[in-house]
Amino acid sequence: MQQKEFIAIVSLFKDKIFRLAKRLLISTEEAEDATQEVMVKLWIKNETLSEIRSVEAMAMTMTKNYCLDQLKSKRSSNLSLVHNNYKDGKASLQQKMEDVDILSWVEKIINDLPEQQKIIIQMRDIEQYEFEDIAKMLEISEATIRVSLSRARKTIREKMTKTHNYGIE
Repeated sequence: MQQKEFIAIVSLFKDKIFRLAKRLLISTEEAEDATQEVMVKLWIKNETLSEIRSVEAMAMTMTKNYCLDQLKSKRSSNLSLVHNNYKDGKASLQQKMEDVDILSWVEKIINDLPEQQKIIIQMRDIEQYEFEDIAKMLEISEATIRVSLSRARKTIREKMTKTHNYGIE
């Protein structure tokens, strides 16, 4: 692939790479570094890119993997710092109060869900039943259970995000 052709193709999804990296890494600077790193890797693979069916899909996968590697390395360095400062294994009073508050909010949100979603959340996420067992108990298909569970989790996530942002979207 020629340089101009490479630039034309990559420029079509360069912003998507940046947005994914920004979503995963939070920091704009780190997202820019990740984007640049993926571009360099794509350039190195330039000769074989014409054989790949979806260069964009490959680039997005490379971005995701790079960002996750960065997060893992950060996490391990943070863990060593935390380990060195370790004093007490018990949660602080403030942390305990926050945990109780969060559980209270989640419980309220679950109670406001439609009945079927409420039951499925309880059985799958709290009671840890397998999809097959839930399907037998409720006499509905596993696909229906998965859809309901997904919708319930999405509702809970959205309402908790809104709560934690103090209603600011």
